[in-house]
Amino acid sequence: MARSTKKSRGLGRGLSALMADVAQDEQGSDAPRRPDLMVPVEQVQPNPDQPRRTFDDAPLQELAKSIAEKGVIQPLIVRAAPNDPDRYEIVAGERRWRAAQIAKLHEIPVLLRDYDDTEVLEVAIIENIQRAELNAVDEAAGYRQLMDRFGHTQEQLATALGKSRSHIANLMRLLSLPEEVQNYLITGAISVGHARALIGHEQSVILAREIIQRKLSVRETERLVKQGPAIKKRSVPGAPVPKDADTVQIENELTATLGMKVTIDHKAGDEGGKLMIGYRSLDQLDDLLRALSGG
Repeated sequence: MARSTKKSRGLGRGLSALMADVAQDEQGSDAPRRPDLMVPVEQVQPNPDQPRRTFDDAPLQELAKSIAEKGVIQPLIVRAAPNDPDRYEIVAGERRWRAAQIAKLHEIPVLLRDYDDTEVLEVAIIENIQRAELNAVDEAAGYRQLMDRFGHTQEQLATALGKSRSHIANLMRLLSLPEEVQNYLITGAISVGHARALIGHEQSVILAREIIQRKLSVRETERLVKQGPAIKKRSVPGAPVPKDADTVQIENELTATLGMKVTIDHKAGDEGGKLMIGYRSLDQLDDLLRALSGG
């Protein structure tokens, strides 16, 4: 895909200009803007490159209830759909579009803008990172899109978005975690602090499950991770203790001599133990008794 001809505008200056559209783009603002036009809700479609992939149902239902009572207060920002001039693609406001459908609205107010692909994605990122409920994985995925698709650096993103470079770098490292661990983070089963402690660990999935099961704090998680290979050796209650090679060899020799299964239970460091002989029939038991009595 060819890069946008507007790339030369400079990321910082471009984002600053775009933020004017997004700054008040929140349902319930005290200063709702006048829409450019009202459009049928079915003529509006989401942005396929929207970095936000998860929408919590409970807040969405609350927003739908508000929209059913008061309507959509803040217009959505849209552009003409690239492949269909009769439709509109959402630049900002997908939650309102979804909630409007739940509320069974037929038309929604929109602000029509002439944005290129770069600007659409940048507006989507700005809109999402301004919301406190955006999870860390979605935010990191948005940064990753800006870097991979449009060639922006972490330094440029940090300057334009008012974030520290370390904040962006640390979030993006979360994307190296296995999908299962990322899902735990998205759903809130573990925190960003937990997830950071698991980055790069070969047993991150197993550790994440243990963190959730034991309800470990971040400090406790850090200690658990530092145990390293000891986690592999942690005994499971009721699991048999592996036998040494000498004990196994004696078991095999006695089993071959007697023709019956012989099991030795000898704990390391002890002088005594148990020897168990299994017989399959009463005839075998009689043979064993004769052998032991010298008959």
